[in-house]
Amino acid sequence: MLDDAKRRVRSALFLFPAALARIGLVDRKKGSEAFDLAVPVMITGAMRTLLRTADFFMVSLAVGDMGVAALELGFQYYFVPFGLSLALTSATISIVSRFKGAGDDARADLAIKQSLWLALAVSLPLTVVTWVYAEPLIALLNDDPRTIELGAVYLQIVMLSVFFRFWSLIAARALAGAGDTRTPMYVRLVTLPTNIGLNAVLIFGLGPFPEWGVAGAAWGTAVANTVAALVFFALLLSGRFSVRLRLGGRQWDGEILRELVRVGLPLAGTRLSRTFGRFPFLFILGALGTPVLAAYAIGRRVMLLALMPAWGYATASSTLVGQSLGAGDEAEADQYGWQTLRIALATQLIIAGVIVALARPIAVAFGTEHVNLTVDFIRMFGVGVAAFSVSRTMRGGLRGAGDTRWPLYGTVAGTYLFKLPIATLALPAGVAAVSVAGVTLDPGLDLGLVAVYAAILADMYVRAAVNTLRFWSGAWRRVARESDIGATGAD
Repeated sequence: MLDDAKRRVRSALFLFPAALARIGLVDRKKGSEAFDLAVPVMITGAMRTLLRTADFFMVSLAVGDMGVAALELGFQYYFVPFGLSLALTSATISIVSRFKGAGDDARADLAIKQSLWLALAVSLPLTVVTWVYAEPLIALLNDDPRTIELGAVYLQIVMLSVFFRFWSLIAARALAGAGDTRTPMYVRLVTLPTNIGLNAVLIFGLGPFPEWGVAGAAWGTAVANTVAALVFFALLLSGRFSVRLRLGGRQWDGEILRELVRVGLPLAGTRLSRTFGRFPFLFILGALGTPVLAAYAIGRRVMLLALMPAWGYATASSTLVGQSLGAGDEAEADQYGWQTLRIALATQLIIAGVIVALARPIAVAFGTEHVNLTVDFIRMFGVGVAAFSVSRTMRGGLRGAGDTRWPLYGTVAGTYLFKLPIATLALPAGVAAVSVAGVTLDPGLDLGLVAVYAAILADMYVRAAVNTLRFWSGAWRRVARESDIGATGAD
């Protein structure tokens, strides 16, 4: 009975790529393969985004705009190790997919172990630093004592589980690199609702539990991260999946480690440049007022739901491009990259349209005092959905080939040459003034939210242009050939 229901749901879902193929937008076979890999990642990503959105929603109701602002600030520092984990696990999917394409299962498994050791080395010092310096870190971004206090509490608690978050992402990306995106989805379908339930209980103090507010959101997330990591650990130890974690035997492989670092470092730079660039941007928003910061936080969380297909299709593109290169078929890898982009755009624009159309009732549901401001942010993000989809999907294809430097260049250009300089124009005169060699430079033109919106959109479209041009150039094929991993680099 359950199997029949699954088959019916699957058949219904695959009417979408079939319809796109009938009107000539995608190749039926390649579009369906990309869709098949992307859907579980989309569901997982949507669940994760719903969790974060639920956090903001519940904290907004329990604490108000100050709690939302504190959550946003604390989460930015959590994004530092989260960004590093995404970089490391992106390198993992690149390497595992190429090993699997070349039929080298043993080294694919060893790559997982190398990723695990690296995760441990990176995450533990970050946990210690944020525990000790949480309050001064939050104070760099905001001068409201209560907001600083709440943000520091959230950061200290949530960072206790950062290693477990690292490991969960490694396991999920390793499985995806082997073509299995469903198992991570099943794990998340169990653990993420548990996370939402825990947060609700701890934020509002339901039943015998005290009302912890922002701290409750942090503890719920930390516990759920730990549970998810333990589940992934047990699954990969079992040996019943396409990849596995082998605790015994060889612990280190210099060649795999070098490739993890080669692929992962630019990705880490990409993530960290985005994260660190967000700090001065949040300072600018804070200077425009706590309502602006809170509206941005809510609008961004809502629009991340529309952006989830891009995460799924980026993973699909990495897997399909990487496996094709591992098998030695560069032309097939190229076709998978472009076909995945086509179906990604078709999927994402539909979802974005729905969320933009419902912007007002969504903003009202959050209970914010500044509905119109929140609606404007949601609709502005909607204009950038196409750019985000292109940027993310093309980056996935490049990642599958191990070509990760150009997405870094695009991110640096978008963030530091466009987003931040344009956003600074939003400030009133004097707020961002600096003195250089006796000359006062004051970029503030008091353009307000117009400059903020222009900054966000310029960043998105610059990154999309850089990643697309890089994939179109075909230079990623040479990068893959020069790699020591998979058939493209084999002797």
